[in-house]
Amino acid sequence: MELKGSNVLVVGMARSGLAAARLLVQHGAHVRATDAKPMESLHGVQQELASLDVPFILQSPAAFEACDLIVISPGVPMDLDLLEQARRRGTPVIGEVELAGWYLQGKTLGITGSNGKTTTTALAGHILRECGIAVQVGGNIGTAPTSMAGNSREGQWNVLELSSFQLETVDRFRAQIAVITNLTPDHLDRHHTMEAYVQAKGRLLVNQTAQDYAVLNADDATCAAFADSIRSRLVWFRGSRRTEAGWSFDGSVVFFEGKPWMEARGIPLRGRHNIENVMAAAGATHVAGAPLEQIAQAVRSFPGVEHRLEFTAEIGGVQFFNDSKATNVDATLKAIGAFDGGLWIILGGKDKGSDYTPLIEPLRRKAHAALLIGAAADKIASHLGNAVPVIRCRTLESAVHAAVERASAGDTVLLAPACASFDQFESFEHRGKVFKEIVHSLESAGVS
Repeated sequence: MELKGSNVLVVGMARSGLAAARLLVQHGAHVRATDAKPMESLHGVQQELASLDVPFILQSPAAFEACDLIVISPGVPMDLDLLEQARRRGTPVIGEVELAGWYLQGKTLGITGSNGKTTTTALAGHILRECGIAVQVGGNIGTAPTSMAGNSREGQWNVLELSSFQLETVDRFRAQIAVITNLTPDHLDRHHTMEAYVQAKGRLLVNQTAQDYAVLNADDATCAAFADSIRSRLVWFRGSRRTEAGWSFDGSVVFFEGKPWMEARGIPLRGRHNIENVMAAAGATHVAGAPLEQIAQAVRSFPGVEHRLEFTAEIGGVQFFNDSKATNVDATLKAIGAFDGGLWIILGGKDKGSDYTPLIEPLRRKAHAALLIGAAADKIASHLGNAVPVIRCRTLESAVHAAVERASAGDTVLLAPACASFDQFESFEHRGKVFKEIVHSLESAGVS
């Protein structure tokens, strides 16, 4: 679509919406911006829009009329009535990833999945950089895709973490390498059904050609099922047993095409699920041109990602871990699986339509108690029943203090909420930061 001179409405004025507006203005579009929130509550937006000469208008039926194109931010639901009306009028509605795809130069490595996508994305970027391959990293983390488009160039890899919210609006966007880490129920409050959620994730694969690569989890039946309907070349990884094809793990060694590649003890990330993330990143970067030995060296030097099983402190022999990014049940199960026992686990936040009963058995085996916070506390308590002692705590601070009062040397306090953060925090990052501040304040006070 020719943007120069066209009338474009950007819906949603968070980080990605502002980045989309900047790209559109750069390409000569007449841009207007709107949001469900009033301008006064959108911190820093007014100044940014003024610098772009983009007017902000209230979200109303009139705002969605007389548009040649509507670009929506990931947080804006596709079934918004105003968008439905616009589509019926024939107005194209796209997301930020589709827009970015129009202008991205170089090649794209797209990574999605229910869990592990941030670590896999950051690790893939780290590997390519360490191998001397030009790369920029962003997407759902860090730099918005539309900002990356403006900074892209030929000969470069664009490594993008992509959420289901970003992918559901994809039409022609193509990733030369696509990774799906795993697929478990998530965001059902938005997508309503698992089928719709999986379909959104699968948009990453639909435009691949026979020259492209799909890196898929062979242990995940939902993920593996995509192999029957795609044109791209397959790269498999499997964490359950050694195989002769692709990447695999036997419990102590990672294999590539049946040959030993790297010992697990050389991987600086905690938990078996992170072995899978390493295999996914290695599989993707290897077909992107990174040599096997250099990939292994890069993995050994990877510092990890904030808010993902992040060691925070040890106080009086009690260790504290921040896994605020565990925003769904499967992520929390993986976090629990990284420990042998002695857990005081902090659960709760904004419910995403989840079933918390899968937590019962691992908590029964490994946890002293579950400390519940936020809007989902009652539902979680109901689902857990009498399987594990439950301590209701109104705030994250009270939960940490309750854990400290009860924990003994050798125990672990783990923030792995299994919920979104938006009931009490701006984001999972904000929640993790607050957790770390609370713990470090206790550490400074000499609590033991």
